[in-house]
Amino acid sequence: MSMKKPDFIIMGAMKSATSTLHSQLALQEGVFMSTPKEPNYFSDDEQYAKGNAWYEGLFSQAQDGDLCGESSTHYTKLPHYPLAVTRMAKVLIAPKLIYVIRHPIDRLISHYIHQWSQNVFKCDINTAINQYDELKAYSCYAKQLKPYINQYGRENILLLFMEAIKDSPQEQLEKVADFIGYQGQVIWQFDLEVQNVSKDKIRAFPGYKLLIDSVVMEWIRRNFIPQFIRNAIKVRLMMRERPEVNSENMLKLVEYFDRDLSELAEMMGCNELTCESYKSVVRECY
Repeated sequence: MSMKKPDFIIMGAMKSATSTLHSQLALQEGVFMSTPKEPNYFSDDEQYAKGNAWYEGLFSQAQDGDLCGESSTHYTKLPHYPLAVTRMAKVLIAPKLIYVIRHPIDRLISHYIHQWSQNVFKCDINTAINQYDELKAYSCYAKQLKPYINQYGRENILLLFMEAIKDSPQEQLEKVADFIGYQGQVIWQFDLEVQNVSKDKIRAFPGYKLLIDSVVMEWIRRNFIPQFIRNAIKVRLMMRERPEVNSENMLKLVEYFDRDLSELAEMMGCNELTCESYKSVVRECY
């Protein structure tokens, strides 16, 4: 029996609803989504070293006729994973690629919150913008997408907007279905929880997995530690206010991202995009 390969890949920008889209597609009959959601096979050296048999094995439980997919945000994280498209081209001849984006500054802020909650970033957001290049780089969508357009052509890439998914999820799911060649009727499951929401995350600390993620410790907390004490501890560990980009950095970011958005619009043949016009363009056209 020949091994299966993915028919499509979601390469959404980090913190742009890729987990939600992955989960919704997994619920559709005739669609098989990988576990783990993000194998990061073509991007991460340690994953790629596992070999094609391991990767194709992720889809071995799919039924005949199923459309197979995976969702790896690392595939669009230049400059940190430069080999992804080259490796992909050796394995996948013509996959359908779905690139999910959101307003570049909103994505940057959400990215910062995520890294802060993981205790990776220990400084304020304005210091982080100048210290960690990933914050800006992962929001440069044209730069991230260009290698895939060069390799596979624009016709094999679907650009989706997180804001459109939030406002018209059924319509966007139908757009994905049409793009990947799904023959049935897709239905957005509104009772499915939104995945990977950052705003309520507790900041990681030594022993976090044991004390917070452990099922046993959760039972102990709920049964032996009063609610007011748990709330007090939670408040101390949570980000209390959404981080704000100062005016100096905001001006620089808008200028920086406007150039990339303009290139993205030209590359993908969509309406002109800027940081200022982004949300209205998405709302009116997508």
